Amino acid sequence: MESVFLLIPVSVVLVFGIAFAFWRSVRGGQFDDLEGPGFRVLMDDDQPRKKEDPGLSDEQKG
Repeated sequence: MESVFLLIPVSVVLVFGIAFAFWRSVRGGQFDDLEGPGFRVLMDDDQPRKKEDPGLSDEQKG
């Protein structure tokens, strides 16, 4: 019976913490576009991007 006095407040705090995290992610736009990133992975680029490392000198680039 003594464990109930500990488990109930801990579970209530846990529920409020999860609800706060969910509310914050919804307000922050986490769930605005659920399908876009999945489609972007499947799309092929016609021309691959050329990334240059700004740390390389002209001699190292070849």
